[in-house]
Amino acid sequence: MSVIVRDFRPADAPAVVRVRRASVPYAVTTEEALHFAVRSANPASKYRMLVAEDGGEVIGTSHVALAYDSEDPGQARVNPHVHPDHKGKGVGTAILRAAEEHLAAEGATTLFAWVNDEPASLAFAARRGYSPLRTAHFQRLDLTGATLPGPPGLPAGCALATAADFADDPRSVFEADAEATSDEPGDISSSLDDYEDWLNSTWRHPCLDRDLSTLVVADGRIVAFTLVHSDGDTTYLSAMTGSLRDYRGRGLAKAAKADSLRRARAAGYTDAFTNNDSGNGPMLAVNSWFGYRICASEVRHVRELL
Repeated sequence: MSVIVRDFRPADAPAVVRVRRASVPYAVTTEEALHFAVRSANPASKYRMLVAEDGGEVIGTSHVALAYDSEDPGQARVNPHVHPDHKGKGVGTAILRAAEEHLAAEGATTLFAWVNDEPASLAFAARRGYSPLRTAHFQRLDLTGATLPGPPGLPAGCALATAADFADDPRSVFEADAEATSDEPGDISSSLDDYEDWLNSTWRHPCLDRDLSTLVVADGRIVAFTLVHSDGDTTYLSAMTGSLRDYRGRGLAKAAKADSLRRARAAGYTDAFTNNDSGNGPMLAVNSWFGYRICASEVRHVRELL
C-alpha cells in the first residue's frame, strides 16, 4: 500500500463526500460545501483540505486550519477521517503527519482534534501524543417515525420567523449568533465579532437552510434561534441553537426547534441530527424531550507541539 497525501482538487469532491459520509454519517457533507470550504477560507487560517489516496482512490481526508479568530495565538484544528474500509493501514497517520507539519510551519503550537469515542481511534490519538479533554454526543431523531411534541406556546410579544425572512439584512441574525456562541462550551477562546467573516463563513454556507432555520423575534430583535444545515434531501443537522441571555429559561429555543423540526418533516427530511457537549445539560434535556437519542460520541483531544 502506497498512500499519497496531497491537497484537495475539485474532481475529488465526490470521493471526499463518500469518505466523510461513511466516517461521519451524522454530519452533513455535500460536494458544494467542500468547494465552498476551500474557496471561502479566511487567508489567516492557512486552511488546507488534505486527501489521502492509494492507487488513485481517495480513502482519507482532513480539514486543517489555524484558529485565526482565537484570542490565543498558535491554536489550530485538525480532524482526519479515514474510510472505515481502509482503517488500520497507516492512512490516518499519513494524513495527520502532513497536517501537523503544515500547521507547525505556520506557527501552530496547540492542536485540537475530535476523535471517535471507540477504542481503536482513542488508542491512535494517544499514540500520536493527543490527550482527551471532553466528550460530545451526536444524537439522532427519526423524523419518519417520531411523534414530535406539540410546540410550546410563545410568550406575549414573541413571534416566529425564518432566516429566509432576513435574507436582505442578516445583521440581527449575526448579533444573536454572536451572543449565544460566546457562551458555548469550547476549548479555543474566540469572539464572534467580524460581521463580514460571519457572512462569508456562516450565512453564505451552502448547507445553511434558511427556510428551515427558525428565529424567535421579540422587541424588534432576534432573541432565540436554531440554525439548520441540510443536504437538500434527507438529512437535517442542527448547526447552532441558542437564546440571548436575558431571554433564557422561557422555552424560546425549544419553540424554535419545534417549529423547525415540524417543517423539516413536512419537507420530506427523514433524519435529524444534533451535537452537544456532554456537560451541556440544558440542551441535552431539550433534545431528549424531542425524542433525540445518542447515536455516537466524540472526544476532544489536544496536543502541544514542542
